[in-house]
Amino acid sequence: MSYVGPDFEPPQPRRPRRGPLTVALAALVPGALLGWLVYETVGGSGDDGGSGHATVRSSSPAASNAPSGDAKERGDSPRPSHTPSASAPAPASGPLKGKVVVIDPGHNPENFQHASEINRKVNIGTNWKECDTTGTSTNDGYTEAKFTLDVAHRMRTLLQAQGATVKLTQDGDRPYGPCVDERARIGNGAKADAVVSVHADGSGAGNRGFHVILPGAVHAGAADTRAIVTPSRDLGERVAGRFVAVTGSAPSNYIGDGTGLVTRKDLGGLNLSTVPKVFIECGNMRDSKDAALLTSGAWRQKAAQGISEGIVSFLRG
Repeated sequence: MSYVGPDFEPPQPRRPRRGPLTVALAALVPGALLGWLVYETVGGSGDDGGSGHATVRSSSPAASNAPSGDAKERGDSPRPSHTPSASAPAPASGPLKGKVVVIDPGHNPENFQHASEINRKVNIGTNWKECDTTGTSTNDGYTEAKFTLDVAHRMRTLLQAQGATVKLTQDGDRPYGPCVDERARIGNGAKADAVVSVHADGSGAGNRGFHVILPGAVHAGAADTRAIVTPSRDLGERVAGRFVAVTGSAPSNYIGDGTGLVTRKDLGGLNLSTVPKVFIECGNMRDSKDAALLTSGAWRQKAAQGISEGIVSFLRG
């Protein structure tokens, strides 16, 4: 997501809370890291005509939902055959049995067709902001909304294979949105043990790397994040650490002081959450080198694995 529009204003000045070694240390946090899954990387860029996806082999029925047809050609994850946005049946057993994870794919592929709807203001606790934005895209037109939904599908497969109940805030199954306030309510209503909102940035060329956005302590209006600040930081550090370890990506070179972590108080999706939640900006779509990664199905599988491993580590303590 680029830093314009709702939830995308420039971050407010802050005092650094962690040193540059935060992410490196987080990468060493032990946890159940999906080790029993076997990953086979196939192809490269999702836009170059190759297969561009990674196959996940597991005894879970969810893992058999493999890409086919045009989706396989692009390296995109398959469209679900079950009711979109609803969580599919989780395996009867697994280390995450009984845990609920909500994945929030940023934006919606159809937002651009519903300008008036996504521009209406909603209450984010501290003030009012637009319902949503269209998100950003690469210079070649690969959209953030398409990226986030693909990574979310891959994460769902991995986490369900671990026994988790997984719900998406949207699955390309609605005309626009949901609005940022509704995205928070979905996680709250599910009593999620962890929520991760998946995004990609739209900063200037030369700005590279990922960063994880953590909720700051907010207590105003309908917003009260005080109870989730500490567990959300734990979740964010573990996600950042595993993202580095699995993808090889470096923390952002333009935000976060090299830590890969940023605390913000202006995001409705965080301000209105009552359960542990973080955002992750997986890379900068406007930088050609980052864009080459973000458009690769094989790299998106690594991104999904890294984020999922961070969630597993957090949930297992």
